[in-house]
Amino acid sequence: MIAKSIKIPDELKKLNDIFEENGFEAYLVGGAVRDVLLGKKASDWDITTNAKPQDIMRMFHRVIPTGIAHGTVTIHFMGKEIEATTFRSESGYSDGRHPDSVTFDATLEDDLSRRDFTMNAIAASLKDGKLIDPFNGQKDIKAKIIRTVGSPVERFLEDGLRPIRALRFSSQLNFEIERETYEAIKQTEVQQKIQSISLERFRDEFEKILHSEEPSVALHRMEETGMLRIFIPELAACRNCVQADIRSFHVFDVLDHNLYACDGAPRDNLIVRLSALFHDVGKPEAKTIEKCEHPAGSGQFVDIIHFYRHEAYSAKIVRPLLTRLKFPNAIVDSVAHLVENHMFHFEEHWTDAAIRRFIVKVQSEYLNDLFELRLADMYGKYRRKPEPSSDGVQKLVMLKKRIEEIQAQKTALSLKDLAVNGNDLIKAGIQPGKRLGAILNELFQCVLDDPEMNEKAKLLAVAKNLAKNA
Repeated sequence: MIAKSIKIPDELKKLNDIFEENGFEAYLVGGAVRDVLLGKKASDWDITTNAKPQDIMRMFHRVIPTGIAHGTVTIHFMGKEIEATTFRSESGYSDGRHPDSVTFDATLEDDLSRRDFTMNAIAASLKDGKLIDPFNGQKDIKAKIIRTVGSPVERFLEDGLRPIRALRFSSQLNFEIERETYEAIKQTEVQQKIQSISLERFRDEFEKILHSEEPSVALHRMEETGMLRIFIPELAACRNCVQADIRSFHVFDVLDHNLYACDGAPRDNLIVRLSALFHDVGKPEAKTIEKCEHPAGSGQFVDIIHFYRHEAYSAKIVRPLLTRLKFPNAIVDSVAHLVENHMFHFEEHWTDAAIRRFIVKVQSEYLNDLFELRLADMYGKYRRKPEPSSDGVQKLVMLKKRIEEIQAQKTALSLKDLAVNGNDLIKAGIQPGKRLGAILNELFQCVLDDPEMNEKAKLLAVAKNLAKNA
């Protein structure tokens, strides 16, 4: 059933009173209206109005001219930030993003006609919630279809980010993209426009894709439309890198495995989702094939696929990849660290010293994310959640328990936990320099093997002996 109106929040009604008192109209538009129609809570409020920016700045006490050249200001009202844009029509998009000219004598229908998709081209009166839907956006929302307002090619040539937004919405909302709209993305002129957008704008949409329930939906469509090769060619190169052999370790090729591992990572953890997406990106470079006799001893030879040290190849690739996509250094470092350490093989016979060395190598602050990455990797093998009783999950549980036991012992797990420091060694007669640092590291290894050695007198005696025999 097509709705005739939606409920308008009290804050927006009070905002509308001020517009009406000054002889203006105001409407809620865009994602907020769409989300309400989908039964979701609108997080951002954007309004469109026939009041010009100067009128708005006169009517309200605090207004920020965030995009005044294009008719947009931000109103601070009742604890909310409300973006208000004057009705406008546009022409020319030579930079692939901003209109060359903006006219503010437009109607509401003119304003809605310049928007990207029909589901985002619905307005609701702030006075009574009455809906204005000239492009049948409600019908498309009900059918779960993403369709451009007017010609797809025209809309996409106005802003090269719009095709990526279409894919992002398809993943976020679980909507299909209307056929003509989808095919337009593949056209040469649209592909060229897509390539013109800044990497920062792509990254922002890419992050939103990664926070959707199943990022693989949009990422597969990025591959189909050529966008994956434009922005993340390292990932696109994983297509047709076969992993499956007679051992049945894998079902999917490397690309699909990475995409499904990303699906299996926690939705709210960007670090782990990025790590899952790129954890095996180095496999095409690391791949080798070995001819081995069939395990059944039939005299036949079969291909056995190996990816020795692929985690090192992957970490080497992911650092410049994420840097190129303008991710902050902290995220780049964290993802590269998790990718480099994701291939651990815990066994029950590990000694306490082995557990301590594992903690030191991985670093305590990364342990939870590393375990989440391992679970995502398991999910990506068969596209299903691993059974709690499976060997892999059981070993993770056992490893976590062992780590908790070690951490509870308050043993030295970093240089700063040692009972001695550099100054202590200098006072003991050891000369400062590289050798002193090497001795501290050797003392740390000694304590990892035997925590009872972490006493000042014992360590100084070892240090003096090491210095004497240097």
